[in-house]
Amino acid sequence: MASLRSADPALRAYFKRHRLLDVYETLLCGVFIVCPEDPLKFLEEKIREIMEKELDGILWDTCIDSSFRPKLKRISETYLHILFGLNDEQLMTEELCGKAWNFYSKNLKKLYFHEWMQYCLLQKNSRELIKQKMAVAADHYDTRITRVVVQKWRAWAQFRKEQIVLAAMRIQKVFNDNLCRTILRAWHAEAQSSAKTKAYFERLVKGDQEEYFDKQDDVQYSSTSETVKDEISNIPERAILQIFHYINLIDLARCAQVSRTWMLLTQASSIWTDIDFSSVKHKMQDKTVINILKKWRPYVVRLNLRGCSLHWPSFKSISECKNLQDLNVSECQGLNDESMRLISEGCPALLYLNLSYTDITNGTLKLLSRSFSNLQYLSLAYCRKFTDKGLQYLGSGKGCHKLIYLDLSGCIQISVDGFRYIANSCSGIKHLVINDMPTLTDKCIQALVEKCQQIMSVVFLDSPHLSDVAFKALAECKLVKVRIEGNNRITDLSFQLMSKSCPQIKHIYMADCQKITDVSLKTISPLKYILVLNLADCVRISDAGLRPFLEGSSGTKLRELNFTNCIHVTDASLMKIAQSKSCPQILLKLNGSWVPDFLGYLENPSQRCHNLTYLNIRYCESVTDAGIEALGNMTSLMSIDISGTTVSDMSLAALAHTRRMKELSVSECRKITDMGIQRFCQDAKDLQYCDVSYCFQLTNETVKAFAFNCHQLTSLNIAGCHKMTDLCIQYLSGVCHYLHFLDISGCVRLTDKTLKYLSKGCTQLRILKMLYCRNITKQAVLKYSAKLEKHEYNDADPPSWLGYDRGGGVLPHNKKPKTGPEKAKALYRNENKEAA
Repeated sequence: MASLRSADPALRAYFKRHRLLDVYETLLCGVFIVCPEDPLKFLEEKIREIMEKELDGILWDTCIDSSFRPKLKRISETYLHILFGLNDEQLMTEELCGKAWNFYSKNLKKLYFHEWMQYCLLQKNSRELIKQKMAVAADHYDTRITRVVVQKWRAWAQFRKEQIVLAAMRIQKVFNDNLCRTILRAWHAEAQSSAKTKAYFERLVKGDQEEYFDKQDDVQYSSTSETVKDEISNIPERAILQIFHYINLIDLARCAQVSRTWMLLTQASSIWTDIDFSSVKHKMQDKTVINILKKWRPYVVRLNLRGCSLHWPSFKSISECKNLQDLNVSECQGLNDESMRLISEGCPALLYLNLSYTDITNGTLKLLSRSFSNLQYLSLAYCRKFTDKGLQYLGSGKGCHKLIYLDLSGCIQISVDGFRYIANSCSGIKHLVINDMPTLTDKCIQALVEKCQQIMSVVFLDSPHLSDVAFKALAECKLVKVRIEGNNRITDLSFQLMSKSCPQIKHIYMADCQKITDVSLKTISPLKYILVLNLADCVRISDAGLRPFLEGSSGTKLRELNFTNCIHVTDASLMKIAQSKSCPQILLKLNGSWVPDFLGYLENPSQRCHNLTYLNIRYCESVTDAGIEALGNMTSLMSIDISGTTVSDMSLAALAHTRRMKELSVSECRKITDMGIQRFCQDAKDLQYCDVSYCFQLTNETVKAFAFNCHQLTSLNIAGCHKMTDLCIQYLSGVCHYLHFLDISGCVRLTDKTLKYLSKGCTQLRILKMLYCRNITKQAVLKYSAKLEKHEYNDADPPSWLGYDRGGGVLPHNKKPKTGPEKAKALYRNENKEAA
């Protein structure tokens, strides 16, 4: 049996009662030690002996003979037997004594160490307990002290709060009183101004404007002769210097002749850090440039010589400007490789360099890599005399490895190898501009992007041979801005690549790309950061694509939208732009209380596109008054172009509610009348740009409304408005003194008096267009053109497509040219036929 644990209890009791286990042990020990020749006989004999002796005296060695038993030594009670050498029969030895002592010592040490550990733990626990009690006592003390301090501080704060409320009430009362005075003063000044303007217009109607101008000149002369006072001298010097920054060199020289104070101000070094010769390029000579640079060369940081005709001495003077960082020599006729050599020797700190429209060759590019190692901005636009080898020089020597902006527009001589050289030399390029380059292909872009992985913005205008393959290569870069125009090979696949690989893109400009459809807008709808979207002349775009895009992640962030000539865009898209979301009402805190923003002082975030400032739906003929009226509640809108649409005066009345409108274009809107313009101008006080060209129903009353309400007007286009007379220019010149641009082409009833009024009232006018103005003589134009920077004039008869004759009479049978929507429809039909 392997074990008796699971055996019968009676059997187990039997084994225990007869001591069978002890018997087995005795017999086995005897057999193992004695090793008899006949084991069975040996066992039989020993069993008989055990039976005779009984079981009480049985031991384990009972069956072993005494001869086989070991001789035991006794243990001495003293150490004397060892000293006298009488320990032969003793069990105790030196080794046993050493072991016994070690055993005794270890046990004693273990006992003492255990007791010492117990004592240390007791002391440690006691200290921890005392520490905890002290921490609790300290917290209790700090709490009581804090409670006392807080109570005293609360009492003091309540007292200070009462004092502040009392002071605020007093300040509010003073503020309200001053505000009332200011409002009354401003109202009084506005009333006086309106009265004067009204009286001025009444005099114009009566026809005594010329006498009025003469009286004004007499009054101005008499007042000047009586009191000579320099009002600008009251302006802080820092502000005057900032004003002088914005005037050209000739005007700055004139200012220096006004007084000694002004002369000293014009000699401030801060004015001459940025010198712009391009604004007076027709009057600049080498002598003048040399004298100015010689005097101010230590301070010159930015230098603009665009369009100036210079020679070797001037470029030598430029090389002496050691601190020059920004140089623009675009369109400089005298610039060549030798001139650039002089500049490279003296201007090592140059960061920005514009060489566009010059005759530089490979020699100049070789100089750039040697002398301008820190160059970051480089424009080689329309430089046709360098080759691919010149681009290879950019990586030689120190190299232009820090270049981040490169403009190669119009450089049609560059091949794929040239772009490969650029990639090897300038791998850090972030901004790339390549316009007007019909030789640009997908392989060029692939060769460039192979190593230029940091490109963030690309501009490819008029590059018709690029396709989706180029965008597949550009997808490896994290693009932020894309601008392409005039390409019929790019499809929706490019937008899919942008949506997948460019999550940070902000500007998308894909104008006149005919194969782009609504699928593209649906693809980019998940993008979160789009600020500008321009799909002008993409005639396949419709409401079906705009709706998911406006509902996407970028809808609330959009700032500019351009859908010019997208004939399938209707009022539904405009309503989606102005659609409200579920958003709590906006509150304003006025005089300590919160009130609803009924007047729209804040941009309403409940509108879907509440950040939209620019909207262009030119020639979207499906847009009507209903869509424009929906935009009337968008307070963020500052510029809108609805030219060529079928809107009427109701749309202008709705747009007036935006209050922040600065630019308005309603060209070719045949239903617009004087009434609509007048209603719009009443609330558009900040209007700066307006285009009402070819609105044939407009008369002098329209310009009168602009002059009466929009005093900040800087640009006005009334071309093709054949009902306008000299009276409208009288209105304009009397009030709009900031006018810079004016187009009166096709206004056949205007005469030489128009130029006379403009010369007296609009002294800041710089650009004037006078095409098809038969009643304005060439002599008057020559006399007035000296005050203008640019003018266009002819006295030919108006073309038949304008719809009226030389006298302003409407032509009975006029074949009108195709408008924008008509051209888009024709193009769309042709594409559908080709697809079929």
